[in-house]
Amino acid sequence: MRTKDVKILAVDDSKSMRQMVSMSLKSAGHDVTEAEDGAIALSIAKQNQFDLIVTDINMPNMNGIELVTALRAMPNYKFTPILCLTTESSGDMKTKGKEAGATGWIVKPFSPEKLLSVIDRVL
Repeated sequence: MRTKDVKILAVDDSKSMRQMVSMSLKSAGHDVTEAEDGAIALSIAKQNQFDLIVTDINMPNMNGIELVTALRAMPNYKFTPILCLTTESSGDMKTKGKEAGATGWIVKPFSPEKLLSVIDRVL
């Protein structure tokens, strides 16, 4: 798969953060869909297949850990890379993310270059 044709779901309750992630990814040629919380992201993911999901952890309605767990329970998302992009940097929270099935962990604030290099690595 060429990294230019990648469909990415970006999930964050902060509109400015979603826009920043989305712009960074779109500038690299990715197709980005945005969701403002885990519940909305899950319903979008049930209707579309994404190649990668980037999610925040602390969100209303359904947090990132719950989202990762729910996605991993779906056969078509068992092996899809899921990156957590969050202000959470504690080892405890990272362990929860890993146990839920997260592929990687990026701590905010992040640089677009770092995000793109991690994405290129996991795809």
